Amino acid sequence: MTKQRLNLGIIGAGMIGKVHAENLAFHIPTANVLMIADINEQAALETAERCRIPKAVKDYHEVIAHPDIDAVVICSSSNTHAQITSEAAEAGKHIFCEKPIDYSLERIDRALALVEKHGVKLQVGFNRRFDPSFARVRQAVVSGEIGEPHLLHIVSRDPEPPTPEYVKTSGGIFMDMTIHDFDMARYLIGKEVVEIYAAGGVRIDPEIGKAGDLDTVLLLLKFEDGTLGTIDNSEKAVYGYDQRVEVFGSKGAIAIQNNYPNSAIISTDECIRRDKPLYFFIERYQESYIRELTSFIDAVLNDKPTPVSGLDGRAPVVMALAARKSYDENRPVKLAEIDKFSFPEQVTGN
Repeated sequence: MTKQRLNLGIIGAGMIGKVHAENLAFHIPTANVLMIADINEQAALETAERCRIPKAVKDYHEVIAHPDIDAVVICSSSNTHAQITSEAAEAGKHIFCEKPIDYSLERIDRALALVEKHGVKLQVGFNRRFDPSFARVRQAVVSGEIGEPHLLHIVSRDPEPPTPEYVKTSGGIFMDMTIHDFDMARYLIGKEVVEIYAAGGVRIDPEIGKAGDLDTVLLLLKFEDGTLGTIDNSEKAVYGYDQRVEVFGSKGAIAIQNNYPNSAIISTDECIRRDKPLYFFIERYQESYIRELTSFIDAVLNDKPTPVSGLDGRAPVVMALAARKSYDENRPVKLAEIDKFSFPEQVTGN
């Protein structure tokens, strides 16, 4: 493309849709949003007014059919991602899709095959790769600064649990929450995970258990090169959004701590303390959301590979499926038990 700005349509005006709409409108000069759609038309209208988007609609098909829209940003419910990705690819639109692409590997493979067939670009929304602190950990591993990685520890805890109603359609904790940590594990170590053991329980809200999910989990990962990793998830950290990582290697270690709203330390005769960490993902990862969409637009305008491919989006889903199987069967699960990777030989219409 020789254009200076990319014409975009947004599908979904929920929490993450609003974040992306505001960033595209006010922080990314190479973006030009022409339309936003949501089944809750009022939400689309309110976001359009706030972000100066020319048109808001209820039916996402209008976004895909718009002749001037070059790319779509898919922020709808997770169970619609693969279908919309497939339709957008067939319409020749480039695609930014929030995680996960789908809960089913079969549907993911079909969508990725359509992306390949129609020659459009796809980027999956794993925004933490674009956070400067996580990127610095990745740099330390890739450069050999800390030697050969031996251990990875990821702590990822939300400040409050989702509602049981949300849980029923979210795909569960491994697919909705831990999936970011699965992506981080692959990204930071630069190797594939080959085996997962998951333990978990319902320690916060019994209604989450009644909905068939967990709210507290601990996972052990084995990488192909022998590196070991742990992921620690809780859906209720009363002190705020807890996001920490450490990689320990043969020549040293690198760790990142939580982000805070300020750097003030209060010292009294009773204690030394500081304010709580930033409360949730919107505050903690504000910069990374801008960077990921800026990278996507740059990839389309300048015909570059997207930095988070469809296969990068697929791999954490395999890990999430393995984690659930491990929990259900109370044993380590090799990813080879889950992943029989193959694209369909022929792809037809929807």
